[in-house]
Amino acid sequence: MASAAEQLAANMNLGVFAKATELKKRIWFTLAALVVYRFGTWIPVPGVDPHVLADVFKSSGGGLLGMFDMFAGGALRRMTVFALNIMPYISASIILQLMTTVIPSLDALKKEGEQGRKKINQYTRYATVVIAAVQAYGIAVGLESMSGHSGAAVLSPGLFFRFTTVVTLVGGTMFLMWLGEQITARGIGNGTSLIIFAGIVANLPNAIAGTLELGRTGALSAVLIVFLMIMAVAIVAFIVFIERAQRRIIVQYPKRQQGNKVFGGETSHLPLKLNTSGVIPPIFASSILLMPITAAGFFAAHGPDWLNTLLALLGRGQPLYLMLYLVLIVFFAFFYTAVVFNPVETADNLKKYGGFIPGIRPGKNTSDYLDFVLTRLTVLGAAYLAGLSILPEILISRFNVPFYFGGTSLLIVVTVTMDTVAQIQSHLLAHQYEGLIKKAKLRGRRG
Repeated sequence: MASAAEQLAANMNLGVFAKATELKKRIWFTLAALVVYRFGTWIPVPGVDPHVLADVFKSSGGGLLGMFDMFAGGALRRMTVFALNIMPYISASIILQLMTTVIPSLDALKKEGEQGRKKINQYTRYATVVIAAVQAYGIAVGLESMSGHSGAAVLSPGLFFRFTTVVTLVGGTMFLMWLGEQITARGIGNGTSLIIFAGIVANLPNAIAGTLELGRTGALSAVLIVFLMIMAVAIVAFIVFIERAQRRIIVQYPKRQQGNKVFGGETSHLPLKLNTSGVIPPIFASSILLMPITAAGFFAAHGPDWLNTLLALLGRGQPLYLMLYLVLIVFFAFFYTAVVFNPVETADNLKKYGGFIPGIRPGKNTSDYLDFVLTRLTVLGAAYLAGLSILPEILISRFNVPFYFGGTSLLIVVTVTMDTVAQIQSHLLAHQYEGLIKKAKLRGRRG
């Protein structure tokens, strides 16, 4: 009986999907935009020898640069027009969000609604151009100092090469920022997250093939490979469980009488996610670490000894790198949670509409209680994010396995997939309700 009901529900969803023309257009637009992005990750920057760059990256592209290349979908390793990917935009967003907490004018602008949000987005775009230009110039200078077994990485170094590299990389980042906004507005899901998701998924087959090749050559044991596969499935299940975990706070609305009718008296709940900040803290933390370390990595060959020592300490699996990574993840977990959820504002809204938490007085007591509960949840969420992010670093440093078997990559893939599926389901549900309303109106006219 249950299987028959599930089959009937699935057939109904398929029928609704077949009629949801707008949803299909959104899905096709998203897929086309991601295909355009993947094409761009293979268009090389002019004047760079890709073979020399591949040799240099193979010898020194681990650690944070390897993580950057993972987010860029291999574009950094190939030094293509999308080598910076969308990371400058993420860095600019971090800076603007931090500034809104310390600059009153930006905080007031944030509270102006849609108009204020547009202005902050415009400031974010300007900051993206500046950050991308600085990173692109550092990459151009670093490329000129690179050389491999077959010669120099740059064919014709000089001011013209630096100018064309900066223009190319900044243009690629701005195009990806625009593409992400178009996906968010005209497609399905969050455009920025889907671009990072596409880069990770594109490299996943190579990671699996590389792992199997290591097993064939004997570098990894068969037992370890099986363990990694089981662990990947277990981590996916664990991520889904945690991302769906909520603390539901009961909210009671009092009864009120208008004329002969009684309204209210309902009991609702306020859902607080265990991981309110989502996948943002690991991305923010890696982005902050990548800005100085990327430039330092390019200059390490001809730089001072202390720079080489610093890069060695910030290598994958090193204590200093792990400590900084953990501290940044925990900081951004609390910071982003404070940005997206304001206990004082929530308590004021509950008081405004007559709602209250049983046993807690409205107003300041309610906000203090919400802040207490949210802090405890954020401690667990930060520990969960930190553990997931550190796991692949330990696996890479101890067992030399691909980066994709845990941590930030799986977290991004799973959460973005869940959010996108949820949006598709909401579109289908809205379309189904529209169809039912139209049928009811037609029946009412006939009657």
